[in-house]
Amino acid sequence: MRDLDLGPIVLDPVMISTSGAALLEKSAVRALVSDLFPHATLVTPNLPEAEALAGIRIRTPEAMREAARRILDLGARAVLLKGGHLPGGRLIDLLVTARATTRFASPRIPTQHTHGTGCALAAAIAARLALGDLLPAAVRAAREHVRRALLRPLALGAGSGPGDYLHRARPLVGLASPPRAR
Repeated sequence: MRDLDLGPIVLDPVMISTSGAALLEKSAVRALVSDLFPHATLVTPNLPEAEALAGIRIRTPEAMREAARRILDLGARAVLLKGGHLPGGRLIDLLVTARATTRFASPRIPTQHTHGTGCALAAAIAARLALGDLLPAAVRAAREHVRRALLRPLALGAGSGPGDYLHRARPLVGLASPPRAR
């Protein structure tokens, strides 16, 4: 992998579940950091994952910035620290590189249907980078894509469902509107 130019790589670590359960053994986390972080264009941990990686508690945007810097020190080239687990009416994400910190803030969308938002955000950022966007623009566009998906949650199953991540494609290909969350 070291000799290949794979283009932009967005790494969503998916180390800790929403309920707080560890999804990776410690040896796998070490391998993730040592073998994959240096190749990733961007690493996108949520707050519990960032706490585990950085070794600090994160309860404020200032602590988010410190954790992101610590993750940079682990070998990541850039970190988008997702602040969805912080309380409050504003959602704050921080994009941190060696040169700059960019703060993204938006109103929190009141919905329980947030399943898969981190993965969808990482995939949307990767798609925008593949299209040639610079990192801050890719993050901004991806956040907007996820925001719009959450405004149209899908009523699937009995628990936390996903947003409608196909919201942009439906009118283009004549897909029926999905069932709406109640």
